[in-house]
Amino acid sequence: MPFHPLRLRRILPRLALLGAACALAPVPALASGMPQLDFANALTLDQVWWGAGIFAVFLLLTWRWGLPKVASVLEERAGAIAADLDAARAAKANADGAATEMTTAIAAARAQAQGAINQAVDAAKQQEAAQAAVLNARLEAQLAQAETQIASARAAALGALRQVAGETAATVVSRLTGAAADPGRIDRAVAAALSARGLAGVSGA
Repeated sequence: MPFHPLRLRRILPRLALLGAACALAPVPALASGMPQLDFANALTLDQVWWGAGIFAVFLLLTWRWGLPKVASVLEERAGAIAADLDAARAAKANADGAATEMTTAIAAARAQAQGAINQAVDAAKQQEAAQAAVLNARLEAQLAQAETQIASARAAALGALRQVAGETAATVVSRLTGAAADPGRIDRAVAAALSARGLAGVSGA
């Protein structure tokens, strides 16, 4: 149980009364053996009265001046301790709040960074897909153009081949028979020969 100066202020008057009663009480049994307790001696009575007076003055000073000082010091210390505890609690609350804010900020920064990364990846994929589509379209156009050119060159070559074959056949027939060959028959014969070799559909010159 904590000590309080007011309790001592209540106890001191009782101690003073008890001390005065003990000092003034007759002790005839001890007076014969102890000269300092021989109250028949005037010097002993003077010492007792002076001791009681000094004790009363000391008690009064302690009661009026010492104990209030002690009480004020204890109150100041209690107030300082309470203020320190309040400051510590406030600092802890601020630290907890700062830690919570920092955790929230870190989580938000991570989410923002992850979102930026995902957005950059999506943009790169879209750009790559667009470039691939453009490249594929360009390749398809080049392939179609090349196929058209190849088909045109093939048709031109086969047309020239049919013309040359027809002219050669007409010359050979004319030299062998001595008469001019029938162009219709020559053209049909060349077409049949080309068809037999898988070159049907070639138009004449």
